[in-house]
Amino acid sequence: MKRVVVATGLLLLLCLPSAAEMPDLAYMEIGDLQDRMNEGSLTSVELVAFCMQRIAEIDRAGPKLGAVIELNPDAFVIAAKLDQERAQSGPRGSMHGIPVLLKANIDTGDKMETTAGSLALRGHRAPDDAFHVQALRDAGAVILGKTNLSEWANFRGSNSSSGWSSIGGQTRNPHSLDRNPCGSSSGSGVAVAAGLVTVAIGTETDGSVVCPAGVNGIVGIKPTVGLVSRDGIIPIAHTQDTAGPMARSVRDAAILLTAMSEKDPTDSASTGHPGLQDYASGLDAGALKGRRIGVWRGYYGADENSRIASIFDEVVAILGQLGATVVDPVDLEISDEAYDAEFEVLLYEFKTDLNRYLTGSGVDPSLDSLAELIEFNRANADRVMPWFGQEDFEKAEAKGPLSEPAYLEALENSHTQVAKAIDSLIESHDLDAIIAPTNGPSWTTDWVNGDSFGLSSSSPAAISGYPSVTIPMGEIHGLPIGVSLMGAAYSEKKLIGLAYALEQKLQARRNPSFRESLAVAP
Repeated sequence: MKRVVVATGLLLLLCLPSAAEMPDLAYMEIGDLQDRMNEGSLTSVELVAFCMQRIAEIDRAGPKLGAVIELNPDAFVIAAKLDQERAQSGPRGSMHGIPVLLKANIDTGDKMETTAGSLALRGHRAPDDAFHVQALRDAGAVILGKTNLSEWANFRGSNSSSGWSSIGGQTRNPHSLDRNPCGSSSGSGVAVAAGLVTVAIGTETDGSVVCPAGVNGIVGIKPTVGLVSRDGIIPIAHTQDTAGPMARSVRDAAILLTAMSEKDPTDSASTGHPGLQDYASGLDAGALKGRRIGVWRGYYGADENSRIASIFDEVVAILGQLGATVVDPVDLEISDEAYDAEFEVLLYEFKTDLNRYLTGSGVDPSLDSLAELIEFNRANADRVMPWFGQEDFEKAEAKGPLSEPAYLEALENSHTQVAKAIDSLIESHDLDAIIAPTNGPSWTTDWVNGDSFGLSSSSPAAISGYPSVTIPMGEIHGLPIGVSLMGAAYSEKKLIGLAYALEQKLQARRNPSFRESLAVAP
């Protein structure tokens, strides 16, 4: 590799080869990258340059994935300082010098914008880093840029297309470009799957980390609400929102979670926080031996696709082969009332939480309330709402304060009841985890009719605020499908260990083919 020279704060790229000439870096894991940087055959500056060139060549030129909407103009300077620090005193840890992409609804107190993909927030620069972003910087990560997302984290209107925003346009699935990347952490999932970056951060309220991870064939961790600080995330609902790591391996996701999960004493959800944990330590391919895994077959869309059920059955059989006791099936009953109540909670909390964020984050004062955003969208409907509207915005605006009985009743019937159901199930069967398919194969992107979700198991962990981990399970016609492990509050360490053991046996992740459609040979 040609050397990259940094002088007086300016990057001078001296005959740097194209990303296509260095394919080994594209899908390399954090441990291998650290080995190269420690031995001197790779620098963080070179790694940043490689990622940026790969973004230019694959994301923006062809096949035009649309995953990244902004790059950090200071990334090279940051990387150079970290290289100098490594040479003088050694690395801070496993994330030292590693580029990370953030979903565009996460605050950074730098030259980049935080927009949630909306033209209404174009130009908005947050006053400081989100708490977990500062933790990443402290760990030595290089914040490389911001990724596209479903606008407003897919809480604006009906018939939306996941991965579309009025700033970033449509993100495309790298396994088949006419297929949807799921969302709302679409760009983060695609960027990792396509080898634009090793790891990225997404956020989830219900499915927004695990679905794009599953559909794009990577690993995603949806932490317990409160494990990762909720500070500095453009919100939907404080009872369910969390940031989470996305990676191509369980180990890399665990490394990233370790760096970003520092306890925030100002976050009211962090009271049960377990403190500093190394989620990547002690990973063992034999971790399933002696564990009890409950098989949930009542997920949404369970009867829709026999091919998914068949692949899932094979995974369940493998659990037994790896020494687990399989409890099949378990009855995790989520009522229609609970799903309805969840949406009611989201509407109430969205209005309150978003207004609080807007008034405290330096947004243009003319756009510092949900009501003003609604008016902006109406005035700019041709650019902001060409495909779908803002029904969710309008329903939320009609809600009152969180002291209203309707909100408190909905919270009891969703968050509280689902958490009790999971706890009861785990206790009654002495379970270590609950397993279910994450997703079905991706659907064709359709701006007219919107998304076509065929399968989902995200809601129990999302509504309760409990953790889940998804890993690649297999594929149907080259389209990835994932499998999720869910557990009790703050059981991330256990779930990550179980997911690692299953991942080592399945070895199901595949690099994307970037074909235009399934009709085109990979």
